[in-house]
Amino acid sequence: MKIIDGRELARQIREKLKLRIEALGVQPRLAVVLAGDDYASQVYVRNKRKAAEETGMVCEVHHLSAEASFDELAALVDGLNRNPSVHGIIIQMPLPLHLNNNEALRLIDEAKDVDGFGIRNAGLLMQNQVEAVVPATPKGVLVMLKSTGVNLAGKHAVIIGRSNIVGRPLACLLLNQDCTVTVTHTLTENIENIARQADILVAACGCPKLVKESWIKEGAVVIDVGINRVDGRLCGDVDFDEAAAKAAFLSPVPGGVGPMTIAMLLENTCEACEKQLRERK
Repeated sequence: MKIIDGRELARQIREKLKLRIEALGVQPRLAVVLAGDDYASQVYVRNKRKAAEETGMVCEVHHLSAEASFDELAALVDGLNRNPSVHGIIIQMPLPLHLNNNEALRLIDEAKDVDGFGIRNAGLLMQNQVEAVVPATPKGVLVMLKSTGVNLAGKHAVIIGRSNIVGRPLACLLLNQDCTVTVTHTLTENIENIARQADILVAACGCPKLVKESWIKEGAVVIDVGINRVDGRLCGDVDFDEAAAKAAFLSPVPGGVGPMTIAMLLENTCEACEKQLRERK
């Protein structure tokens, strides 16, 4: 079994981005909107900011209170949309319960939607259009899969989880790579048997150590997107020790998809900056 080292892949991507930014002569600027005091969100934002600054980007955090109204959120995002020095905008999820996530995402200018969660980018991805901004986690998963050297065409990929953030866009990405894709979820019957048919198995359901050795086909590539905290320690949706007995390639938690997600967000921001600079010429 070979470990897919997300930290090393992410480091390589950031090094390439540094060169692109130096060639641009402009620092890409990412604006992160954070509402409330969710601890996990604050940690994620801090990690994004650190990685951005190390790569030569500017990452500014706009913090709203947990009681902020939708109008306050809309006014903030509108100002960022209008600011030509801001190249990418993300709204850190989850938002406080009184704010609608989908309505909030629609506030972001399509050209600055570096998370790729907007309706236009989702539609472009569905149609396999090259101009689609691909959500960072699925984009990172695809890079990790390609790093194995396994030919994806014709492979059966099974995704556990159907979220708009991971499962659905990843299904489109893998279809675009000529995989045969099955998406499973909480109501899927015989999910273990379906998982065992997968040449490529991606777990993204938020269930700690759900995927056991019996779920995995001999020689499969297994990507663990889950990040769970159990007894004070991080673990994924895959039981790593059990999966290692069957998988040919396996991503760890931590050190797998997490660093790649941040690297892909930075790449999306750099690409948005490059595109906006071209359009202004």
